[in-house]
Amino acid sequence: MTAVLLALVAAVGYGVSDFVGGVASRRVAALRFVIASYPLSLLLVLAVAPLVGGEVTGSSLAWGAAAGLAGGVAIWWFYQALAEGPMSVVSPVTALLVAGIPVLVGLVLGERPGPLAYVGIALALIAVVLVSRESDENVAGGAHPRFTTRVAWLTVASGVTFALMFVAMHRVPEGTGLWPLAMARLTSSLVVSVVALGAGMLLRPPRQLWPFIAGVAVLDIVANGALMFAFQHGMLSLVSVIGALYPAATVLLATTVLGEHVGPDRRVGMVLAVAAVAMITVAS
Repeated sequence: MTAVLLALVAAVGYGVSDFVGGVASRRVAALRFVIASYPLSLLLVLAVAPLVGGEVTGSSLAWGAAAGLAGGVAIWWFYQALAEGPMSVVSPVTALLVAGIPVLVGLVLGERPGPLAYVGIALALIAVVLVSRESDENVAGGAHPRFTTRVAWLTVASGVTFALMFVAMHRVPEGTGLWPLAMARLTSSLVVSVVALGAGMLLRPPRQLWPFIAGVAVLDIVANGALMFAFQHGMLSLVSVIGALYPAATVLLATTVLGEHVGPDRRVGMVLAVAAVAMITVAS
């Protein structure tokens, strides 16, 4: 039960963060937003980590660094795929890989969630795809972009590396506090900074965006910290699919706050997400 609740906190945190970041990214490129929010997240977690405590070990820092490296590379490739390809394909394919690969890894490692949980996992995978569907355009607003071979590779690569981030977080030992998360944010900050420098986008965002950046940084720490602790108390296969349901929170906010229309696919996805969480909770 604890792992499920923490995974839900992570999913909500990721979803709200994506909503806030998405609103802000309408005014400035997403990469410029991330290169500010990631270092701020690092400073916040360094401030909180001593209060949480925990033992600093080489293995925990190594897994934290691996998670940060995978996450930094994943966000880079994901934004590239969204910029060049159709969001209606890129988003659900990436989400399915993020949710599905950790499930397979967990099963290979010997996890056996039980019959009801298997049904919940299947519903969650379907829900992830449905709630992640976007309009048939790219982030630049270009209508009907092509799903080229390059976009396909970027989409698959981002999904796989996001999934590897989940797997690495699952390997963080219990009792090490937030120090592995600090290492993760350090490595991911370095990755996105190097990418931004190479793209000529290593620029400070406008002043009016800093409240959004601060909000996303706080949500980032809450979501990643909750997910890391969830992995320490639950199965990789179960925690990962619940954490991957974060698009449902984004869709809910877009509907209630911005008044965006939600199509039938997303409505079905939201219902399936609730059913999946309920089944996994009972099975746990």
